[in-house]
Amino acid sequence: GADLWGADLRGADLRDADLWGADLRGADLREADLREADLRYADLRYADLREANLREAVANRWTRWPDGLDLATHGVVMS
Repeated sequence: GADLWGADLRGADLRDADLWGADLRGADLREADLREADLRYADLRYADLREANLREAVANRWTRWPDGLDLATHGVVMS
């Protein structure tokens, strides 16, 4: 449930991070490594995910994403 609204996390190593319920609205996550991160209930609306690695990141139907993001292409796992 961390409040990371608008945070600059460019290139951050967030592998396996527990971001359950985190507010990542508008965060800069360009080139961030989010492999296997727990993104269930997280709010990533308006986040910049260009070149971010989301392979096997875990999300659920309540995870909020930027408009138009193709989860299958990025390898996100829905739980």
